[in-house]
Amino acid sequence: MQRTWKCSRRAPPPPSPSPCAVRPEAAVDAPSILLVHGAWHGAWCWERQFAPRLRELGHPVETLDLPRHGGKPGPQSIGFPSIREYADAVEAAVARSPRPVVVAGHSMGGFTVQKLMERRPKNLAGAVLVAAAPHQGVINVVLHLLRTRPLELLRSVATMDLYYLVREPRFAQALFYSSGLDAKTVEEYWKPMTNESFRAFLDMIFLDLPSPRRADPALPKWVIGGELDVIFPPDIVRGTAKAYGVEAKLYPDMAHNLMLDKGWEQVASDFSDWVRSIGGAARRAA
Repeated sequence: MQRTWKCSRRAPPPPSPSPCAVRPEAAVDAPSILLVHGAWHGAWCWERQFAPRLRELGHPVETLDLPRHGGKPGPQSIGFPSIREYADAVEAAVARSPRPVVVAGHSMGGFTVQKLMERRPKNLAGAVLVAAAPHQGVINVVLHLLRTRPLELLRSVATMDLYYLVREPRFAQALFYSSGLDAKTVEEYWKPMTNESFRAFLDMIFLDLPSPRRADPALPKWVIGGELDVIFPPDIVRGTAKAYGVEAKLYPDMAHNLMLDKGWEQVASDFSDWVRSIGGAARRAA
């Protein structure tokens, strides 16, 4: 049941959960799930614990390394792929599936999923926006970094090198995690991080913003975020949910990386429940 789509030749295979973690009834209980990572991350962020838990709960789950991601960690440039290229990769993964697919995107991945929704792929059964970059753009992130880490932001802009923003574990702690996650674990999660595309960053500021009006209003959608998220705070998450005609679900004591932060188990459980709640509609749509 596990498959990780590779959009980068350098992408190493993620850690594999035990085969016994997948229940046979997964094939009939719910649509397939595709998990899309955000900036600086890779499929590894889902495969650490979140994807294996969903498989234990009976869901067929795949994860995706976006183009140029999943390779050697560190500051090496990944080039300048665009959000359009990311959306193309996700759309191709959805098209390859023999069954309806619920696509969940985190942060930049959530922005990419919004671009996917504009295309209305036939096999798309639902969309989950996890602490997603908003359709209005990420200028709020620029302003936050200008206040909190102006030197790193200046270096990133001057060199078009976004790794300056995550070059130390303490920077990752401040951006992605609550204080409930210990420093040792944060460092473990920081080590696989890579650089990010400056072109994709510009796309999320103003070059390629999604339009919620172009998404199918009948498509099931779930919008979630963390109450302690400093990148996309609760008001932004609520605004995203409102734009797509749904209510936001906010998790107390959690920050940006809902799949890794302390409390991820409840998020996974709720995710499973939501996918099962739309399973019948997804099968009828197929």
